[in-house]
Amino acid sequence: MSVDASVIGGVLLLFVAVVAVIALGALYYSMPSRPALDRNTLCPIAGPEGITVVLVDTSDDLSPTTTREVMGILNDLVTGLPPYYRLDIRVLDIQGNRSRSLFSKCNPGDGVGLSEWTDNPRIARMRWIESFRKPAAEAIRNSLSSAKANSSPIMAAIQDIAIDQFSTSQSRSAKKSLVVISDMIEHTREYSQYRNADLTYPRFKQSPAYLKYRTDLHQALVTIDYVSRPNVMPETARHVSFWDAWVKDNAGVLVAIHRLQGT
Repeated sequence: MSVDASVIGGVLLLFVAVVAVIALGALYYSMPSRPALDRNTLCPIAGPEGITVVLVDTSDDLSPTTTREVMGILNDLVTGLPPYYRLDIRVLDIQGNRSRSLFSKCNPGDGVGLSEWTDNPRIARMRWIESFRKPAAEAIRNSLSSAKANSSPIMAAIQDIAIDQFSTSQSRSAKKSLVVISDMIEHTREYSQYRNADLTYPRFKQSPAYLKYRTDLHQALVTIDYVSRPNVMPETARHVSFWDAWVKDNAGVLVAIHRLQGT
């Protein structure tokens, strides 16, 4: 090989190397940046991009069929939660007249879509399973444990959720949603819907509960997975209309009321 050919070959190799470095740099900087996450909550330091709160009411037993459907709904919520959204799974705290959180963390991302060149999808997947998926599944099982009680403070629990998760400065720009799994039969000293009670909204507005449980849902999207109990609440249509009015009156957006099977 002549000297000239060696020089040309070296220049070509150098050119290919430079192009490769530029291409890798372009790939790196074109990838969307991932936010820094809090070690405990797995949420972005600046706050979650979205918040989904699930309130499970087991003040009365659920049938096996209903329990199976609820398990499917909750598992779908876990696996379908977008990255950097917080999932908060709660149950009624009947004695405290509020709600109790069983699990509250952000989805840190399961590694799907990450580049092998700039990230480690396998490690991201393991972190998602161990730090998010498994503890969320355990919370789901615990949320469905029977907790029979003589009262059902649903409004107080929702108010508690709104204060904790929807009213902070970090949550103002986040997309907010609330899923309530319940028979929605409010029963407290201030107001009760049990046993042929008048379900009209004017009657509720005249009760002490109207101001006590006044809530700002901050335009959260609300879905009710409704447990029918015809022996206690035969007027389902009126009951549904009441909660439609309550959500709107408390600055929420009712997306759907889904009647669960087996009830």
